[in-house]
Amino acid sequence: MSDPALGLTMLALIVVVIMMGFPTAFTLMGLGMFFGFIAFYDPTQHFTDNKVFDLMVQRAYGAMTNDVLISIPLFVLMGYVMERGALVDKMFYSIQLAFRRVPAALAVASLIVCTFWGIASGLVGAVVVLMGVIAFNPMLRAGYDVKLASGVITAGGTLGILIPPSVMIIVYAAVAGQSVVKLYAAAMLPGFFLALLYIVYVVGWATIQPKIAPPLPEELTRVPVPAWMRRFQSAYSNNMLVGLVSALFSPSRATAIEEDKARITYWIVLKNFCVSLVPFALEAAVSGVEQLGTPGLGAGATPAERGPPEGFYFWFGLCAAAGTLMIVRYYWRMDADRFVVLKLLTSSVMPLAILTGVVLGVILFGITTATESAGIGAAGAFLLAYQARTLDWKRTKEAVFLTAKTTAMVCWLFVGSALFSGVFAILGGQALVEQWVLSLNLSPVQFMILSQAIIFLLGWPLEWTEIIVIFVPIFLPLLKHFNIDPILWGTLVFVNLQAAFLSPPVAMSAFYLKGVAPPHVTINQIFGGMMPYMVVIVICMVIMYLWPGMTLWLPNYLYGG
Repeated sequence: MSDPALGLTMLALIVVVIMMGFPTAFTLMGLGMFFGFIAFYDPTQHFTDNKVFDLMVQRAYGAMTNDVLISIPLFVLMGYVMERGALVDKMFYSIQLAFRRVPAALAVASLIVCTFWGIASGLVGAVVVLMGVIAFNPMLRAGYDVKLASGVITAGGTLGILIPPSVMIIVYAAVAGQSVVKLYAAAMLPGFFLALLYIVYVVGWATIQPKIAPPLPEELTRVPVPAWMRRFQSAYSNNMLVGLVSALFSPSRATAIEEDKARITYWIVLKNFCVSLVPFALEAAVSGVEQLGTPGLGAGATPAERGPPEGFYFWFGLCAAAGTLMIVRYYWRMDADRFVVLKLLTSSVMPLAILTGVVLGVILFGITTATESAGIGAAGAFLLAYQARTLDWKRTKEAVFLTAKTTAMVCWLFVGSALFSGVFAILGGQALVEQWVLSLNLSPVQFMILSQAIIFLLGWPLEWTEIIVIFVPIFLPLLKHFNIDPILWGTLVFVNLQAAFLSPPVAMSAFYLKGVAPPHVTINQIFGGMMPYMVVIVICMVIMYLWPGMTLWLPNYLYGG
């Protein structure tokens, strides 16, 4: 058997052995050592002098000294601390109240919470299990279709591995030799766009077929407005903002109101007034960020340093005017119900949103490296859990142990993949694959379709880790020949790999949810609920390719093209 044939045999064996259930990292190392021994075999040398042992040491040392990988344990620790801190229950309740009049309100709330929680934790299994416990049974009790309920949780739970900060992006950056911050910037908009497509699909389905998501009963849509707030409206105004401003200058009527046998104080009025300004502060912050520049991490002046392009101020003014109209409309209609929902959202969503915004902001604007921002995220997760009174020694110990376990798995996976890919290249397998692809005389579009289709099909039997560390390196050398941006191609791979969690038989999201689902919910029903989201993923990839600016605009703007 020729050396290239041995390389292809390696590639086939790794798929078969992984599907048989053997650990991926040690399977990669074992096959790499076996075939590497054959590749370096010299009958004149003692077997202990075989160069495969030197290659093993070099590849292990290279993986352990890879600076990109340092951020993985810190981001993983951040995720596990957030998950063990049990901070999501109140968030789901407040978002459900905010969207109570939207079709399939519980499903929409589940997708939004999955998106937020996925960003914070980056752990697919944790998000799916947690949302399965919190949201799955309420949806079933409300009469939601089993496929709808299972689909939103399994599909929404995978978004955390796509939207930064994501461990998958770090792994790809280490494999492809790309910048983590550029990949984070590239994945930002497609990740939120995919979440938006999920919501549009759910709302559209529920609108066309209302029976799959019946309207919620009164007890689930009633906003818990305290009695003192109703009396406050009677004393001042039905509009809470107007009433709070009036109470700041004329507090006598407010301080005469009792709450739980205690009178309302001026401090309570001031705190509620500050809460009422949160939407305005968010609008101002978004408008300010749109004009922020960056020191630039690329060579030469970035678009951010050169100033806004022609027509920027027109569109900025248009967006600012639209935002202002929305804010004015919101404050005009701010009654007690809306104000209570705002308070709930502020207390449950804002801390997590601020932490996530800080972690991503310091990376994207070049203030810190990915590793330093991961440290900030881990420290922030501890602070949030401590503030929520859910941090104790047992949960901390579990989070640290699980972090060590996950980090060890990723590091061994890198050692195994580095050894495997080295031996595969030495045997000529990489060159053979390149020659075959080039002999097809494909256009860049055809190569893009072929590579993404292969990765999509590999997602059915394999997980994302195996695909990125084994098969993605095979395609990377060909990108330059077809003049394809590795940032764009990699982001398409990230979206594509969402399907790896949703495609049977190795649809891990389905098995995570089945573990906490009621007995009458079958695995086939969960599989059926996930399938439409795979179509949505493909639609998202098509839009990303037809409109590459959605992926490349932010990294080009921040760091130069």
